[in-house]
Amino acid sequence: MTEEKQTRFNEIAQKHGDPWIWGIYLALIVISIVESYSASSREVASSANIYAPVIKQCAFLGIGALLVFFLHRIDYNKSEFLMVMIPGLAIVTITLLIYVMFFGDVINGARRSMRILGFTIQPSELAKLSIVTLLSYILAKSQKNRDVSNKGMIAAAIAVMVYGGTMIKSGMTNTIILMAISVSMLLIGGAKLKKIAILLCVYGVLGGGFYVIKEHNKKIDAAFNTENVDNNSKDKLDRTKMRVGRLTAWRTRDSLVYKPITDYNQQEMFSRMAQAHGGWHGVGPGRSRECSRLPLAFSDYIYSIIIEELGLVGGIFLLILYLWLLARSAMIVRRSKRVLPSLLIIGMAAMITIQALFHMAINVGVFPVSGQPLPLISMGGTSIIVMSVAFGIMLSVSRTIANYNNRNNKQEEAILPEGLDAENPTQILPKNVWK
Repeated sequence: MTEEKQTRFNEIAQKHGDPWIWGIYLALIVISIVESYSASSREVASSANIYAPVIKQCAFLGIGALLVFFLHRIDYNKSEFLMVMIPGLAIVTITLLIYVMFFGDVINGARRSMRILGFTIQPSELAKLSIVTLLSYILAKSQKNRDVSNKGMIAAAIAVMVYGGTMIKSGMTNTIILMAISVSMLLIGGAKLKKIAILLCVYGVLGGGFYVIKEHNKKIDAAFNTENVDNNSKDKLDRTKMRVGRLTAWRTRDSLVYKPITDYNQQEMFSRMAQAHGGWHGVGPGRSRECSRLPLAFSDYIYSIIIEELGLVGGIFLLILYLWLLARSAMIVRRSKRVLPSLLIIGMAAMITIQALFHMAINVGVFPVSGQPLPLISMGGTSIIVMSVAFGIMLSVSRTIANYNNRNNKQEEAILPEGLDAENPTQILPKNVWK
């Protein structure tokens, strides 16, 4: 019976992609529809149609589902597909990031978005997807003796710094997530820990230098202020004091102590109240008390509402879903003979899981307050579309690997573009990863 189940499992994987990834995707969709509606009380109150928020969410999820279905049928190794997903996506993303950096809409004191044809787009979400595909290409092309060449490390570092530099005004958390994704991909790509440690030091030095220059320029602007400078608009974009306050509250655990609720701390306080109200088993779907007064309950703080309605058990279950996605992708990587599909699938899984962990950690007070959507669950069109594309690529890679696993190496090499057929370094790890 076990053999029959395994055969059936392999048949499904060869036709539609990994069944476990499909299961996780569908589970997240169901949770998204239920909880996004529960957490949108503030939007419902200001809307003539009480179903408008959930209809909007379902529309984006529907578009995302169509993308997943379309992408999972495409072999990841087709040249046309790689051209669109790597250089094409990178050009579009960098263009949008540069535009938003100077002309984007200001949301909560930071330039985060732009509007095209009536739709709000956040290029920082698109950048996470783009950096995964770009690093997959760079690291696959830079394999040398089951290691990443020095040129490859430099190219990867430049790519991350370019994306990170254009995302500074979109929020520091997005830049940190971008670097965390790049480190996870470097590990899978076979880069030695010594090289990764050096790269992290470079990131630290450049980040510190950028901060010093920024503070120096602020002092110069304050000393030589003129009437032509719009001080009010500059203050709106100055998030330094807010970041310092959040970091101080987090470091001293002041955010976990009850105090009078103000406009500054209401997100933290109401989110803690929601989690405390949920207890072990929650109050039940649709019965949240705090969603009506918790700002951004439908996006940045939806995990708090999930815990309130589904309890600690529901919160842990959701955490396990994301972690299982990463673990399942790692299992597929171990079966892959080539580094390109390994990097694509683990990069997409790391992107989704790392963002989910950041969202959860912020909600429960482990990390300082910062806005990050919960993948596929928080309301927001750009995030849902990006995460759906990531799932589609993972399913495409898993389906292609399942189809070619029974073929010999020559056949698999023949279908890969030239220069991208390097072997997966995780199949045979070196004895000393520090060299």
